[in-house]
Amino acid sequence: MPELRKDPIIGRWVIIATERARRPDQFTTEVQAGPAEKPCPFCEGSESHTPPEIYAIRPNHSSANGPGWQLRVVPSIAPFLRIEGDLDRQGKGLYDLMNGIGAHEIVIETSRHIGNIADLSEEQITKIITCYIDRINDLEKDQRFKYVLVFKNHGWKAGGGRVQHSRSQLIATPVNPKRVKEELAGARNYFLNHERCIFCDLIKQEIRDKERLIFDIDGFIAIAPFASRFPFEVWILPKKHSCDFTSLEMSMRIDLARIMQQVLAKIKKGLNDPPYNYILHTAPFRRQKIGYWKTLDEDYHWHIEIIPRLTRVAGFEWGTGFYICPLPPENAAKFLREVEV
Repeated sequence: MPELRKDPIIGRWVIIATERARRPDQFTTEVQAGPAEKPCPFCEGSESHTPPEIYAIRPNHSSANGPGWQLRVVPSIAPFLRIEGDLDRQGKGLYDLMNGIGAHEIVIETSRHIGNIADLSEEQITKIITCYIDRINDLEKDQRFKYVLVFKNHGWKAGGGRVQHSRSQLIATPVNPKRVKEELAGARNYFLNHERCIFCDLIKQEIRDKERLIFDIDGFIAIAPFASRFPFEVWILPKKHSCDFTSLEMSMRIDLARIMQQVLAKIKKGLNDPPYNYILHTAPFRRQKIGYWKTLDEDYHWHIEIIPRLTRVAGFEWGTGFYICPLPPENAAKFLREVEV
């Protein structure tokens, strides 16, 4: 019998299609590359093939836009939003519009030609996390921006493009994304009714129940969420309450790098390096104004969502907002726990 499961945070319904269910090992993918790769513009020595860097980790104080780096950030050559100009908010009858102002940056995560972040060291992933924090803090200084979304597209089917070099992206937006606003509203409503963070309650329950728990190490847990939208969807959450990813101290950055590397390595090995996306959801920038959200520090909880691209979203999902997941998250969690890396 299929199950309808309700996401406790935003109230979204998911169908766990047990009658269509496959065993976890039936989701392993054939590695499918995109178009043939040309010389990689992101490798060390190819700095002239990217726009000038806006951030870099260079341990030996090498010159900008030349070799000797461990991580670089450059503007996207095809930005979704552009940093130059004014917002020019306006209305046209029913419709609201503004200029496409924002920032779109590419985080080149290693100087070596490595395609999957799972193959990087924990030390290098710690540098990536530190880069995210530094760039978010810098972009917050721009009063036009309300949010920075950090995300990764790995593999052709996940939007990773033809160049197989580990990288992620940051996009600063002048409005808060709808998906994040749904989480913020759900978390606030729960807090108003219970005077507790819903994510903290979720963490406690998942640690107690254990059936959807993949890792509980150091200061973080990794779970297959109760209302998983996709097979092998994984959330990584800090056990200590925090709404701001940027507040992570160095010891916690190291712990986060460890659990990220372990989870992504399990997904790579257990599912034959599938395409995936990961997304960081953190609190928006807070600027005092009328109606300022005073409980946000207490009611929201940052987290990372990892989504292997093993199924397709089709007409029913688009038409209803429901998702159909052909694998119970309990089975996915058990499978990933048993993958040895």
